[in-house]
Amino acid sequence: MLTVRHSADRGHADHGWLKSQHSFSFADYHDPKHMGWGNLRVINEDRIAPGTGFGTHGHRDMEIVSYVLSGELAHKDSLGNVKGIPPGDVQRMSAGTGVRHSEFNNAPNEHTHFLQIWIEPDRLGVAPGYEQKTFPDAGKRGRLQLVASRDAAFGSITIHADAAIYAGLLDVGEFASLTLDPARRAYVHLVRGQLTANGQLLTAGDALLMQGEPLLTLTDPKTAEVLVFDLAGVN
Repeated sequence: MLTVRHSADRGHADHGWLKSQHSFSFADYHDPKHMGWGNLRVINEDRIAPGTGFGTHGHRDMEIVSYVLSGELAHKDSLGNVKGIPPGDVQRMSAGTGVRHSEFNNAPNEHTHFLQIWIEPDRLGVAPGYEQKTFPDAGKRGRLQLVASRDAAFGSITIHADAAIYAGLLDVGEFASLTLDPARRAYVHLVRGQLTANGQLLTAGDALLMQGEPLLTLTDPKTAEVLVFDLAGVN
């Protein structure tokens, strides 16, 4: 089964300082047909205005991944982490038994553009944790590089969830593929550009929801940046 979710069909929120597009139901946006996909619960594409951000707030029992596209995200949490997250870094915060944090854009003249991703954990009540790694463009060029997994395979960050995240940068003439378990689910989120995924044309912000498919093939890209999620089929 292949289902395209177009960028324009996502939920939208405009708070002035924050403009956000929601792939799944979140906050004031509720669509019972789009509550998540497998154990992937949230993908918010956020743009934070200069000198603003999310004030300190709390989370529990969720794996939260930040993927910065431009600008820089300033992170501070109750675990003592004070970090800057630039493009090319992938950050994971395990909320577990409870964590408080803030995310801010300290730049005076530049928006911070990033993806906020939530994945349901494989068990509740883990100790809160934090991890951040840099994945240079060279490792993602013309391929899908594993950037997050439950066992930190191939230098990826660790997530306490039955899921894996791949990132790829594909230009004209390049292609990539990924073997899938048909019993699981997959989700392709096109960050930038254009490509064809299993015969479905995607443009920036579009997604492809996959179930019962043994293979993902990405072809005909035009300066594309893509995230691919290998997910437990829980819903």
